[in-house]
Amino acid sequence: MTLMTERPTISGSEPSSFEELLDALDEVDVPGFKAEIIRGGIVLSPWSKGYYEIVMELICEQLRPHLPDGHRITSSPFLYVFPAQERAYGPDIHVAPRHVFSTTSNRLDGEALALAAELTSSSTRDDDLTDKVIVYGRAGVPVYLLLDMQEEQATVFWAPSSKGYEARETRPFGERLTIPAPFDCILDTTGFQRPASR
Repeated sequence: MTLMTERPTISGSEPSSFEELLDALDEVDVPGFKAEIIRGGIVLSPWSKGYYEIVMELICEQLRPHLPDGHRITSSPFLYVFPAQERAYGPDIHVAPRHVFSTTSNRLDGEALALAAELTSSSTRDDDLTDKVIVYGRAGVPVYLLLDMQEEQATVFWAPSSKGYEARETRPFGERLTIPAPFDCILDTTGFQRPASR
């Protein structure tokens, strides 16, 4: 389930700018949900399923030895802002230069990302497959890794452009996927599948 606040308010009035929408986002406090700005609204998404942590850990472990100098990879929740496109996302996994985190602000520079990775849920899948492909690409993020947890397949997007991304490759979970520059490595997606129900 995705909750979307179409018309958030600040002190009783609707925000008239992206900056005011970011201010409204700062006031959102809904336990169990993360908040992003997508297409002019605040979108609340439920926290991930338990096994997503295993997948995120496997990705981080494999990519860490291939990070560009001075970068870090994390699955901690941070908000990356794309002012020119009036979006603010909290990617599930992100790689950025260490200096990006040397701030007291909770609004990090989205254009500084070297990689953004999203693990879809039934509520976020459409935005992860459409809006984020365009926004990350237009912002010049070199690599967007999309883990479609419903279809159990991984897609890597690269060659960012004004239209989004110019190149992509998809592999089913269990196969190996090439992660392009600046990483230039292979991601083994073994173990990304949904576990037996409990």
